[in-house]
Amino acid sequence: MKFLTTESPVGGILLINNSGFGIYGRFPDPDAGQQLEMIDVNVRAVVQMTAALIPTMKSRGGVIITVASTAAFQPTPFLGTYGATKAFVLHWSLALNEELRGSGVSTLAVCPGPTSTDFFKRAGLTKDIVPNMFGETSEKVVLASLRAIASGKSMVVSGWKNKLMTAFATKLPKPLVSRLAGIALGHYRMKRVKT
Repeated sequence: MKFLTTESPVGGILLINNSGFGIYGRFPDPDAGQQLEMIDVNVRAVVQMTAALIPTMKSRGGVIITVASTAAFQPTPFLGTYGATKAFVLHWSLALNEELRGSGVSTLAVCPGPTSTDFFKRAGLTKDIVPNMFGETSEKVVLASLRAIASGKSMVVSGWKNKLMTAFATKLPKPLVSRLAGIALGHYRMKRVKT
């Protein structure tokens, strides 16, 4: 679990909720306990940390950055619990931003796509699962986040390919998007890391 507080680039406190991991496989693989642990880290920890710091932030001002994912915009077969936790994070962050309006505190939901981190390794997939042309560096995601804060946005999807993909996913019927995602994500079963 990672969270960071520092001075915000727009004044006040900057809280960064970057808790999260994924598990690839057919639910409940590898076991229900790990699925529940993922909910605790991806959702509960974010809510708990934010709740603990909001009183201080209201007195000093600032921004709460919460890292969601492009997975928040669509059902994600084989990463179903992960995608659902990120959908929670996205919608919760946007709702919280409205609740905090006028308080001197705002929120930013950051929705990156595949990023050069240890996510895929932790999820049980090979590191080269996503071709480089579809991935982003963590530095690019951070830069997009800082620009979004400076612009007063409450949500940012980093990278034009990710923006295109999420726009496409939100326009189609959810059952169809789920089917297409299942076909795409099901392909990666062959590349699962052997443990």
